[in-house]
Amino acid sequence: MKPKILVVDDEPDALEVLGFKMKEAGFVPIFAKDGARAIAAARDERPALIVLDLMLPEVDGLEVCKVLRRDPGTAAIPILMLTARAGEMDRVLGLELGADDYVTKPFSPRELVLRIKNLLARVKASEDPVTVLRVEELEIDVPRHSIKIAGETVTLTATEFKLLEILARRRGRVQTRDRLLQDVWGYENPIDSRTVDTHMRRLREKIGDTARHLETIRGVGYRFKAEE
Repeated sequence: MKPKILVVDDEPDALEVLGFKMKEAGFVPIFAKDGARAIAAARDERPALIVLDLMLPEVDGLEVCKVLRRDPGTAAIPILMLTARAGEMDRVLGLELGADDYVTKPFSPRELVLRIKNLLARVKASEDPVTVLRVEELEIDVPRHSIKIAGETVTLTATEFKLLEILARRRGRVQTRDRLLQDVWGYENPIDSRTVDTHMRRLREKIGDTARHLETIRGVGYRFKAEE
């Protein structure tokens, strides 16, 4: 079955071009011209990915992203933001609200399709039922709940283990502090990101040089670096 891609933009020309490119790439495009319709389509269609313009009438793209990330039924759908705002703060805010990637306008449709394919590939890899994760010298044995670095066992708390496992499974993808609070701690309404920072600091201390894989994304959260 071909993946469905929800394309959200209020410009008819943009929808036409993107729709053509989506079909050409083997996707099934679904369209929404405003934020309210985008939210409804995401909930009804459950697309594989959402291409979301920020500048929308009434409900803008940032609010759409926020709503979808709070809904358990749509929280895991990857979101690629389109924005004419090239400023760092706009990009950071989009990522902080849960976007997985962003492309600035004007953009190359070919590049956009490539970004979509790469993002879908990363999501698939992160969701494969792998029970043992290996990245260079690091080995995470999920069933045994154990960590080994260069063959040596490292003792972590249950929370530290879960934090490292989630970051490793989603390697290459930025995880916001709020997302980690939800997925690791189970907080429904995250309010204190210092919890994540504190555990991350302890985790880095325990895994030593292997902490080089854990990248801080300033103002957003953390990412386990993708393998070169």
